[in-house]
Amino acid sequence: MIKGFGGIFWRTKNLEATKKWYSEVLQVEIGDWNGTVIKPQAENETIFSFFTENDSYFPTEQQVMLNFQVNSLDETIKHLEQIGVPLAKKKESSEFGQFIWIEDPEGRLIELWEK
Repeated sequence: MIKGFGGIFWRTKNLEATKKWYSEVLQVEIGDWNGTVIKPQAENETIFSFFTENDSYFPTEQQVMLNFQVNSLDETIKHLEQIGVPLAKKKESSEFGQFIWIEDPEGRLIELWEK
């Protein structure tokens, strides 16, 4: 029945600052309508997963965590260093790939993943 995700929507306290941050830090081109369309690419997949209320994988006060798949985590880290965005969690490797975390302007953790 489900073809894929139709979108991710959330409220923000400072729309312009949040748009600017996502544009500069993650290079997401935000349109005049306050959003963008991210088209699927080869080898990209979207994970949909539940966590219990008290799971410690990400802060329990954060209801949702975004995870963006990147082509090269090392290139992403270089970009983040160049623009002064600190890592909230250093690079980790597992059987699922490599991961880092950063925080957006409102303190939401974002996971960046290289498969």
